[in-house]
Amino acid sequence: MQPSRDIAALIEIMAALRTPETGCPWDLEQDFGSIAPYTVEEAYEVADAIARGDRLDLKDELGDLLLQVVFHARMAEEEGAFAFPDVVEAITAKLIRRHPHVFGEARDLSPAQVKALWHQIKAQEKADKVAARQLAGLPDKPEDKGVLAGVTQGLPALTRAWKLQARASTVGFDWNDARLVLDKVREETAEIDEALASGDKAAIVEEIGDLLFVVANLARHVDADPEGCLQAANAKFERRFKGIEQALAAQGRGAADADLAELEALWQAVKLDEKAGA
Repeated sequence: MQPSRDIAALIEIMAALRTPETGCPWDLEQDFGSIAPYTVEEAYEVADAIARGDRLDLKDELGDLLLQVVFHARMAEEEGAFAFPDVVEAITAKLIRRHPHVFGEARDLSPAQVKALWHQIKAQEKADKVAARQLAGLPDKPEDKGVLAGVTQGLPALTRAWKLQARASTVGFDWNDARLVLDKVREETAEIDEALASGDKAAIVEEIGDLLFVVANLARHVDADPEGCLQAANAKFERRFKGIEQALAAQGRGAADADLAELEALWQAVKLDEKAGA
């Protein structure tokens, strides 16, 4: 077996890895559930390579993500459910169906008209899926009904909170001013204060969840991605904490050698240096 630029070679390699007796023991013992976390992880690694602007890593990470698709398709083929060509056919059909302004008769549409058409097509697709399940004698999925239908369970929690509240806003269940959402943030922090005073762990956890949910909504109201906001905050924290470590290393010390007061003083110094250099 030799490296190849042909997708067929990747499919062949995966088939070999999953062949009983001669395949890889680890690959053979996997199932959809055990592989799913790797699929999510690889998607994040693609996003990370993009964020870092590292095209060499991006090439490798896209390959790892493609492997996940081939792995799932192979397991489905073994069950007789579908195979990789069916996956390709499904996505090509969807792209053609959702872009009638490119592949069909609907031409010269404005961006707003394209977005409206997109939502109409997705709504029809959802209705068709429900009808297909009924025709096959399968029960309706609870998530197939209602305003919040189809907001994927496996999304990062902040992103899913954003999407759930965006869906609710389509029927008017929303604030019309970001400052009103900020008032709700203050209300939730007050409720956390009460929960902390009570010492009720379950109440504390619930109120923290409520606060995060409302903060995601605040990000939506200012057209910001809450995941992106938190990723930027994470990067800022890492950068500043490394600044603390560098300052201590210059003294021949580590972070564990400093008390909280000194760490806080160094933190503030790093912040000042950042602002001065901005």
